[in-house]
Amino acid sequence: MPAERFFLSAQTVTIANCSTELDLRMAVGNNIFTYFNGKWEKGNTPIMGAADHGTWLGTLVFDGARKFNGVTPDLDTHCERANQSALAMGLRPTLSVTEMVDIALEGLENYPADEAVYIRPMYWSKESDPSVVGGDPESTQFCLCLENVPMPGEDASMTLCPTSFCRPLLSMQLVNAKAACLYPHNARMLREANAAGFKNAIVCDALGNVAETATSNIMMVKDGEIFTPAPNGTFLNGITRKRMTHLLQNAGKLVHETTLSIDDFRTADEIFATGNIAKVTPVTQLEDRNLQAGPIAKLAREAYWDWAASE
Repeated sequence: MPAERFFLSAQTVTIANCSTELDLRMAVGNNIFTYFNGKWEKGNTPIMGAADHGTWLGTLVFDGARKFNGVTPDLDTHCERANQSALAMGLRPTLSVTEMVDIALEGLENYPADEAVYIRPMYWSKESDPSVVGGDPESTQFCLCLENVPMPGEDASMTLCPTSFCRPLLSMQLVNAKAACLYPHNARMLREANAAGFKNAIVCDALGNVAETATSNIMMVKDGEIFTPAPNGTFLNGITRKRMTHLLQNAGKLVHETTLSIDDFRTADEIFATGNIAKVTPVTQLEDRNLQAGPIAKLAREAYWDWAASE
């Protein structure tokens, strides 16, 4: 099926108010603590100057973990990926995973035990060689920001439509890092989907195969079996995605990582997204087709919550 048949026309889109309450919760906390220059401060601490390389040329990478129900599942893995993203950006990580975890846990003591918190370690370059575009790895800066962001409830859902934009290849962009500079591209997808009346977009790679949504990984169910796009270097193989895959396999479900088309999702029995903000989010509409929040999404959510509590 030619790609142009299922893509929306970018030229006919009118920007509408954003309605992605689940998927754009990146800086909305009203109780923020920031670790910078070796100390914690309350509030949205300024961390960059106007001439810093990270401000000017966008060398910031980050990761996002969660605290909810008193637990911080996969916090160490998220911190490890922050260091990997820094290396991919050409930066020099300045903290070990253990140091980052300890800093995060120290900062979380500022919050009530039952409060849900978004945990965001960040690196960027402060200086650069005037003769090159890249930042100076020896000037790598670090901060860690905590924000109170509630976990979406069990009834949370999203609606999807295709987008005219695609996920780039590694030869085109730094898709092997969780890099801030990639997110304006994702925002274009969301604005296009919002303008068409949907909360999020189902996104293909440059070859026309489904990669993810604009903000999360994606899975579908057909005849009781689970299918998800095989990691091919165009999107991050999400930490929550990998965890969910293992949990579903442990629950006796078949999970296939494979090449999937938009048409595969159009005929799916069930679709759900996986990601750090909400962990599991059922899809209740794809284009003009309505779906139900199905039993596999429910199983995935219950399995994740049970595993997190056990950790």
